[in-house]
This record gives sequence, C-alpha cells and structure tokens, in this order.
Amino acid sequence: MRFGYWMPIFGGWLRNVPDEGMSIDWAYVRALAIESEQHGFDLTLIAELNLNDIKGHRAPSLDAWTLAPAVAAVTERLELMLAVRPNYHSPSLTAKAVSTLDTIAPGRVSLNVVSSWWKDEATQYGAPFDVHDARYARTDEWLDVFRRLLTEDTVTHHGDLYDLEGCILEPKPATMPTVYMGGESPRAKEVISQRGSAYVMHGDAPDVIAAKVADMRSRAERPFQFGVSGYVIVRDTQEEAEAELARVLDVQSSPEAYASYQDFVTGTELESQVSLEEYSVSNRGLRAGLVGTPDQVMARLRDYEAAGVDLMLLQFSPQREEMARFGRDVIRQMRG
Repeated sequence: MRFGYWMPIFGGWLRNVPDEGMSIDWAYVRALAIESEQHGFDLTLIAELNLNDIKGHRAPSLDAWTLAPAVAAVTERLELMLAVRPNYHSPSLTAKAVSTLDTIAPGRVSLNVVSSWWKDEATQYGAPFDVHDARYARTDEWLDVFRRLLTEDTVTHHGDLYDLEGCILEPKPATMPTVYMGGESPRAKEVISQRGSAYVMHGDAPDVIAAKVADMRSRAERPFQFGVSGYVIVRDTQEEAEAELARVLDVQSSPEAYASYQDFVTGTELESQVSLEEYSVSNRGLRAGLVGTPDQVMARLRDYEAAGVDLMLLQFSPQREEMARFGRDVIRQMRG
C-alpha cells in the first residue's frame, strides 16, 4: 500500500477549528514536502481551488500549478498528483505544462482530473460552468485531447469544445502520467472507466469500497489503481483519539467555513448523504474510520488493502506533527 497526503494549500482541513497551527507560507510547505519523504510518504495531492472552501472564501488558498514546480524541485521521489479542472484549463496548455514538469521531476507527475462542482467559484473567476452531465462531456473530450498530445506526433482535433489544427507538443514525457479521477454518478463512472487509470474514492467502510472496486474493475476491463481519502487521528490510547475526534466535530457552523456546503450538496450526485457534521472535515474524511491507536488504524488500513485499495490519500491536523507521528507509528510498522 502507498501513502499519500493532501498538500495543505488552504491552511487546514477543519471547518470548526479556525487556527490549526498550519501555514500556507512556502517555508512551511517546503519543510512539509521534504519531511514527508523522510516519513515514508509516496505521493502528495495538490488540490486546485481558487477559493478557500475550508476556512471561508476570503481566507487564502494557494494555486496548484504555481506550487507544483517548487515542490518538485525540493523533493526526490514524491509523486505530485496535480489537480486540474477542465473548465479552467485548456487540454493543450495543460499537456505542455505536464511535459515541462516531467523534465523537472521525471516520472513523478500525475493528474487528478476533477469535473468541477463549484458554481459560485466559477462565476467569480469567469470560468464556464457546466451542469452535471455536461461537465463530464467536457472532461471526456478534454482527456481525449490531452492523451493524444502526449502520445501522438501531430494532433488535429475538431470537437464540441476544443479545436486544434496540426498541434505539435514537445518534449513528451517518457510515460503517460497516471490520471486519477473520482465520481459517483453513472456518467462519472462511465468517463472514469474509459479515460482514467486510477479511481479515487471518499472514505467508506472497507466492504463498501470493495464493492466499488469490483464495479470499476468490471467497467474498465484493464488494470486500474484504487485510492481512498481519509482523515487520520492516531493517539496512544483510544480515549485520547476519541477526545480529539470530539474536538474536531464540535460544529460551530460559522457562515464563512460552511459557505460552500449548499453548493457542494446541490452540485454533486452522491451515492450517500453528507451531514453538516461530516462536512466539518474536508472530503468526508472521517468516514474512512482512521481514528484510534496505531494498531487500530493499521488494522483498518489492512482491511482497505484487502478490499483492493493500493493508495491511501490522507489529511492530518496539525499536519507536520501528525504526519511525523503517522510515519513513525504506522507507515514504519506496516513496512517493517
């Protein structure tokens, strides 16, 4: 099993805790990235949101595509999973950026292609916003163009959304980057099975995840990677872990931190409902059940591994301290 983490581009993951002792300053991000390799982490997801949907829209958030080259330059083996939303980026210029990043970090660049759900952000930033099935139609065509540019000598494409005439892209990466995608609607799963190479799911019980893995394998009919997101609380005793969980779930419902909740609920097609309490932690992270002692968390991780999961994509708070604890008490123990 590989271990990844969300880069804290928002200054934290908890909507109920204003100050998590984390920073978006480059000095903090740089140290976190370098230390993460030492702790045994394999990958970082650098999310793309222009507004901060954790701490409030006026709180700072970092740009993924500006941050990624800097992280690449100070790390040696960390995979950089760069989030990209097709309604904000052209496929040709994204392919060019990826090919350039591959010269900085050969074989370490991958994509997390997100079919954007946030209407208010798109309106503020002047980006097109597609209703649900239309956004997956955009993603489908976007990924077709992107893949062709990285694998073909010359690309001519005349589609519903993108037009390229004799486009040449050099240099090309030695291998096609992994394309991670997530989604729960029928249309999302159709596009993922056709265009993606890895399926990333929000945390659910291992038996639920196992069913999702089996479903995607039957749709894709080719090798696929599977990841699960989760928020981690590891403590020496179960009582200490439960006390931290209670603190995290002390819902204050501040209007700033929960401003995007209704957009999220109405803009996505989910297989299960997300309560306001669950929304207090980013990306439904507590559903993964990674709360407890090191032995309890390791047992849960092995259950996910048995369900077919090969990547855990994790969040921590405060991040540097808790990633160090997880590396020492969990990753090192699981890898012997």
